[in-house]
Amino acid sequence: MVKNIFLDLDDTLFDFLGAEKEALSRTLRHFGITPDEQVLARYSAINDAQWKLLEKKEITREQVKWRRYALLFEEFGIDCDPMKVNDHYMEELSKGHLFIDGAEELLENLYGKYRLYLASNGTGWVQERRLKSADIGRYFDGIFISQQIGFDKPDPRFYEGCIRQIPDYDPEETVMVGDSLTSDIKGGQAIGVRTIWFNPKGKENTSDIRPDYCFSHLSQLPALLGKL
Repeated sequence: MVKNIFLDLDDTLFDFLGAEKEALSRTLRHFGITPDEQVLARYSAINDAQWKLLEKKEITREQVKWRRYALLFEEFGIDCDPMKVNDHYMEELSKGHLFIDGAEELLENLYGKYRLYLASNGTGWVQERRLKSADIGRYFDGIFISQQIGFDKPDPRFYEGCIRQIPDYDPEETVMVGDSLTSDIKGGQAIGVRTIWFNPKGKENTSDIRPDYCFSHLSQLPALLGKL
């Protein structure tokens, strides 16, 4: 029986790609750069690649922040300070949120039936502002953000930092739910909990990371949990 649920935030509850596109567009315009679809798409791909390197501990969080812009600007021949752009972008990103379809209904459904713990890789102050704007903090028994814990998913030490704050913790009664195979599912497996992969676009899993369960819409999760 499931009692504890680790829930990822970005691209599980929040539409991060949508929010990223809006914040980046505003930021680029601020610096006189046209945010056309080609530039936005390349930024998203470059940014994703930098976070994958962070998960592998090949670069630091600070390097992620400036490398994504430095690489983008080099590719498009843009003369702009990567760190100044990053600072402005982070401020823009922190101003609001976009929900994944069904996220608010999911939290209402799960609240009171399970102990919910938010498990997010992200910058502390940015995530805190976004959560405040969404007014969903009340649903969670604990909010765990990697920058504040000191380690990033999938590092087991991130989860160990969370577990120390969960009373009567039992891995047999715990699941990890998230959209990222390399971050959420791999991380959950590293601490021996069952993993549930949120795959709304039906992506083919070509990795060697095998989640215990999969689902494609947030409305499907309560029924799945009820069977565990």
